[in-house]
Amino acid sequence: MGSVVMSLDAELGWGFHDFATPPADRVEAGRRGWSVMLDLLEEFDVPATWAVVGHLMLETCDGTHADHPAPEGWFERERNTWADREDLRYGPDLVADVLASDAGHEFASHSFSHVLFGRAETDRELADAELERSRELAADWDQSIDSFVYPRNDVGHRDVLADHGVTAYRGRSPTRDGVRGVFDSTIRDRSMLVEPTIDEYGLVNVPASMFLFGFEGPARTVAESIWADPMVAMARRGIDEAARTDRLFHMWLHPNNLTHERDDRRMRAILSYLDRQRSATDLTVETMADVARRVAGPRSSAERATASWQ
Repeated sequence: MGSVVMSLDAELGWGFHDFATPPADRVEAGRRGWSVMLDLLEEFDVPATWAVVGHLMLETCDGTHADHPAPEGWFERERNTWADREDLRYGPDLVADVLASDAGHEFASHSFSHVLFGRAETDRELADAELERSRELAADWDQSIDSFVYPRNDVGHRDVLADHGVTAYRGRSPTRDGVRGVFDSTIRDRSMLVEPTIDEYGLVNVPASMFLFGFEGPARTVAESIWADPMVAMARRGIDEAARTDRLFHMWLHPNNLTHERDDRRMRAILSYLDRQRSATDLTVETMADVARRVAGPRSSAERATASWQ
């Protein structure tokens, strides 16, 4: 029995606060895309893993975060350029909508302030602080953190995740994005299915299969004018392949990828197809936490780590 996972990097402005020039269309689309995705997932009854930047759960802050061991200037945009953009810095209303959804979404972590864990300048102290603050905020909301999605898929400090009781993370995709990914899938007939594994820390690596907005810009416009949306075709192919096997197809996106109505149409087409295939086959829809429980069982992360070392 195959399965499909959908994970979302829910970050609003935090996904771009360290950019010299943040992409205006993506930054401004964060709230819109978040609401559209919630509505679509609710409509098709698809539970997803929402990996939320912890700072969004705050209602206010001083913009300084003096107790946080971030590098100098890390919160500069929050204190200056975006000082009056609370809509980009906070999102408790949006987080509450996720938790209230009847679709049964998983609340997961995308770090506290979108620190890149795989960078050399991100030491263990900083990674630990990002997880600790995220856990504190989750507890304030009566939530726990089972799954973690690395900002920009920059995997690192997996031992810190295990120390904080995380059980699963989204690993890097074995397939390529963009035009190369379309070529691999359609011409080379390369599978997009993935195999979850337990790493040396007892964490379940739930690799990504496909970034749903990896084929954009002029190439997308040309493709859609001649054929159909190639991302929809690839997603359908992955869903079909999962339905025929006992393996996993893991799609992911940011809510801020939905900048125009054509992006909404892409997601509606994919989710409606997933819903039809789920009804017609034995295909299931899981969250990352569901996959972790299926692969490693209900034991704690510490118990899994001990077992993996033996």
